[in-house]
Amino acid sequence: MEKKIMLGNEAFARGAYEAGVRLVSSYPGTPSTEITENAARYEGIYAEWAPNEKVATEVAVGAAIAGGRAMSCMKHVGLNVAADPFFTAACTGINAGLVLIVADDNGCHSSQNEQDTRYYAKAAGVPCLEPYDSQECKDFTKLAYEISEKYDTLVLVRSHTRVSHSRGIVELGEVEKRDIIPYKKDIQKYVAMPAMAKKLHVAQEKRLADFSKDSNVFDINKVEMNGKEIGIITAGVCYGYVKEALPEASVLKLGNVYPLPEELIKDFASKVDKLYVIEEGQPFLEDQIKAMGIPCSGKDMFTIQGEYTADMIRKAFGIEVAEHCDAQPAPGRPPLFCAGCPHRGLFYVLGKLKKTVMGDIGCYTLGTLPPTSAMDTTLCMGGSIGMTHGFEKIWGREDGKNVVAVIGDSTFFHSGITGLVNMYYNKTPGTVIILDNRITGMTGHQQNPATGKDILGNEAPAVDIPKLAEACGAASIRRVDPFDLEELEKTIKEECEKDLLSVIIAERPCALIVKQPDIPYEINDDCKNCRKCMAIGCPAIEIQGERPVIVPERCVGCDLCARVCPFDAIHATEKEDR
Repeated sequence: MEKKIMLGNEAFARGAYEAGVRLVSSYPGTPSTEITENAARYEGIYAEWAPNEKVATEVAVGAAIAGGRAMSCMKHVGLNVAADPFFTAACTGINAGLVLIVADDNGCHSSQNEQDTRYYAKAAGVPCLEPYDSQECKDFTKLAYEISEKYDTLVLVRSHTRVSHSRGIVELGEVEKRDIIPYKKDIQKYVAMPAMAKKLHVAQEKRLADFSKDSNVFDINKVEMNGKEIGIITAGVCYGYVKEALPEASVLKLGNVYPLPEELIKDFASKVDKLYVIEEGQPFLEDQIKAMGIPCSGKDMFTIQGEYTADMIRKAFGIEVAEHCDAQPAPGRPPLFCAGCPHRGLFYVLGKLKKTVMGDIGCYTLGTLPPTSAMDTTLCMGGSIGMTHGFEKIWGREDGKNVVAVIGDSTFFHSGITGLVNMYYNKTPGTVIILDNRITGMTGHQQNPATGKDILGNEAPAVDIPKLAEACGAASIRRVDPFDLEELEKTIKEECEKDLLSVIIAERPCALIVKQPDIPYEINDDCKNCRKCMAIGCPAIEIQGERPVIVPERCVGCDLCARVCPFDAIHATEKEDR
């Protein structure tokens, strides 16, 4: 069989392809995004970006009941959004196989919190598989569809940042040619109203018990016996850390982390002198194993925070860790807007006006940091508008004129629309600023309903944001270029003073999706060293000696610094100067 080096997320997509998946609907979210992007490239798979994870999951559930294998992929906080259809689909069961791949982000590399998706599997009563490397990403995805159809259940596959974004050798397999499973109307199964739901819950508990019993002999749960002194139970990415740190220990590597193979665990525990559970995040495995009456150690030795390493495990077991004298720490890169980023002008003005800014999830969250320091809160996708409503209700109109919401175009479609409707319905005046940069920027430039393109870059209908805002109840709608600082400041001041619901749309494409002028700017001798150019936080401007200097290799020629300079001391270089 052919072998390829694949990113974990590429391997998940390959597993879906080999399993005969017909539909993938997702919302981009690091570290899960590349699964859907790669699935879209396979012939025979219909893939799409949905407005949010709830819609994506509903689409996948519908496809599975219609008879085609389906999948939805998201990051851990995305499952919060999808929880409503997820919990009910867990009860109803499926027709064709249905898999949700959820990537957790231990260490908060690109997320507002750490969550443990395994608890969702337990709460909803669905099997949860956890692969360790790229080969298992592919294999476990295929197995998840077999489990889904055998046990009539939605299946969760849990990934991590280090699994999704690490590469490994993957042996490719044959692609299954699967017919659509005929759909049969069955209101007792698919209509989750109280009378049916009670019976569905009984059936759900039975299939979970059957799966738990059968998992004692699953190949994905592997016992590796070495010495009997130390026994380790682990799963997923921690398996690699354990093997590196404790090569002489006996290991039970779990492939299904819920429900657990109880008899296999009891048998393994009986063969070792001391049992340890090593898992990132919460003591999910440890608590269940202790509930089986099996003594073990785990979180008494390890933290529930962040990611683990082999050295961390060595230290916990009293093994000396070699100092890496030759290793030099990688230079830090402060989180900054890209050169030419359209958000920079907006946050410069908001900071200047000293507005109280309810923020949201996206590249623009960086507006919180110096030098603009122009954002007060960030809660969750779409939360900025609801929080602005709350501030307005507590502070009243006079103080509320100082509060604005900022939200990206993709985030607005994801979960901001309902917040705007809520403000209108509850007669709340206020100002919402939609940052329309024509792309979903933070996760790597995916399309959204306003870009006019689909997941493959083909032409698609584009939702008109001003018309949508008007339909949601906005009484005043203004469009402005965020680099036109004078007009932007004037617009924000005017809209905030109005006793009505207003929307400002800051329109300028992401600097990474349009060609920049690439004629660098320079600071001339007229500079008074006022350093206002430093206030925009451009990575191309730095202090050298006692004065600001533009580093030409970093400058993209966006001209924002020239607009800020009060002394006309910044201008584009002449071609002959370059």
